[in-house]
Amino acid sequence: MFVIVVGGGNTGSQLSKFLIEAGHTVRVVEERPNVLKKLAAEIPNDMVINGDGSSPTVLETAGIQQAQVLAAVTGSDETNLVITSLGRFEFNVSRVIARINNSKNAWLFTPEMGVDVSLNQAEILARLTAEEMSMGDMMTMLKIRRGKYSIVEEKIAPSALAVGYALKDLVLPNNCVISGIIRQGEIVLPRGTTILEEGDEILALVDDAARAQLAKLLGRPGD
Repeated sequence: MFVIVVGGGNTGSQLSKFLIEAGHTVRVVEERPNVLKKLAAEIPNDMVINGDGSSPTVLETAGIQQAQVLAAVTGSDETNLVITSLGRFEFNVSRVIARINNSKNAWLFTPEMGVDVSLNQAEILARLTAEEMSMGDMMTMLKIRRGKYSIVEEKIAPSALAVGYALKDLVLPNNCVISGIIRQGEIVLPRGTTILEEGDEILALVDDAARAQLAKLLGRPGD
């Protein structure tokens, strides 16, 4: 996949490195000399475009006509909105993602402004913190479908309700799928006859309601 990332700061550089390692074609657009110097030590030079990402000419130089994804992750909400509008309405990029720096501006990051997915870092951190505080030892590994679903991991606690049950006999909540079990460092592919043991690390795909119910099955009684 061809991805253009506008903004080479910490967010942009980390995103770009992740995408490159995953085998995607990436172009990073940045114009600040100090940031360009930092990028030169982290990303191949031929993937870095020196210029203003809110300029149509610079975006064309980056190859936006061929891009499947545009990510506007600069430190300015106003700049990010200009970039997303250009990407969607001028160049018809099929997937446009934008970073929100100030939560007060979140209402502007809509499809009408060319934004398919908005990343409000402050809100994401607040939600994850609240979830981790309320779910004991359950850990969120990944959010998908704009946070509607989560991949979570939890180790089965001593005396948990699930201990000793075969998966087929365990009454799981709706919208909950056990996708893997880690037992003594080895992956166990879940089957209906798999007996759950204390200390098993359970990987599951859940929505918010199922997450809370699964935590009751796997966690310490009374939590």
